[in-house]
Amino acid sequence: MKIIVKLDEMMAKRKIRLKELSELVGITEANLSILKNEKAKAIRFSTLEALCKTLNCQPGDILEFEKE
Repeated sequence: MKIIVKLDEMMAKRKIRLKELSELVGITEANLSILKNEKAKAIRFSTLEALCKTLNCQPGDILEFEKE
């Protein structure tokens, strides 16, 4: 089982680019890219909260649990 990060989908729906999102959330483009490309091993709740506030969504809109 794994957790899928659907950040790219939410960014497309909100028509926001990586650079703009990183500035609004307050994390580097590199770290945001790692998260977006599902290379991250963890995410801080504060980062998830900032993403949800900025993108006006719920954590479940960004993260999805998938059975393998």
